[in-house]
Amino acid sequence: MTWGHAATADITIGTLDLRVDGPADGPPVVLLHGFPQTSLSWAGVVPRLVDAGYRVIAPDQRGYSPRARPVGTEHYATDVLADDVVELADALGLNTFHLVGHDWGASVAWVVAARRADRLRSLTAVSVPHLAAFGQSLAKSEEQREMSRYMQLFRQEGRPEDVLLEDGARRLVDFYEGRVPDDAVAEYVRILSESGALTAALNYYRAMGSWMSELPAVTVPTTFVWSDGDRALGRVGAELTADFVEAEYRFVELAGVTHWIPDEAPDALADAILDRAGR
Repeated sequence: MTWGHAATADITIGTLDLRVDGPADGPPVVLLHGFPQTSLSWAGVVPRLVDAGYRVIAPDQRGYSPRARPVGTEHYATDVLADDVVELADALGLNTFHLVGHDWGASVAWVVAARRADRLRSLTAVSVPHLAAFGQSLAKSEEQREMSRYMQLFRQEGRPEDVLLEDGARRLVDFYEGRVPDDAVAEYVRILSESGALTAALNYYRAMGSWMSELPAVTVPTTFVWSDGDRALGRVGAELTADFVEAEYRFVELAGVTHWIPDEAPDALADAILDRAGR
């Protein structure tokens, strides 16, 4: 399960590994993966984008790329991760681009859209709602508070690394719910077992700040894709997201699909991205 051509981009914190595919002169689409995955998670989506003529760039984000794995929780704040995306675009000479993010990639993408709308042609956020909508859902929904209980473990120092990697990374493998291809899971486990990698990935949770719930509305054309089988993100936040988009907006609900939308429903997701970006 592979796609694209290996590439790298130097930004302030180090060197990001990239997968790149599609015509060099195609409209650029940047794809941001979530936890606990890498750019490989887009393998099922990319062929459709390339066939439509897009240039696809998918980084292994900070902490997942071995040469961009700084030590210290402060290096993984969501606004810092969003700055990486703009720096990546600068390094690649992309003045404007379409942005797509799943899971933590979506969280980062919402911040980019809110703070640097001048750089985006469109936004497609997958699974994670606008961060202010998510904050409201935690306040309003007991279901969402229960769904988010796992974050309490992930924000602890040291313990979740031991829990997820012990016994041959059994609990990390279980995290994918059997919905992610085995060869991809093997790659994710290999990468997250590298020195400091899982700590870096978990630092995304540890660096979460209250400001995220105060993120302003986005003003770029936006599609939000959510699945009703997601065990971590409930309907309340999904439906509240419309209140935080001050531009043309579409909500795409995928029935019977779990959290792992890029793996489980790549064609439906590709359709949503192409409908937003323009075929």
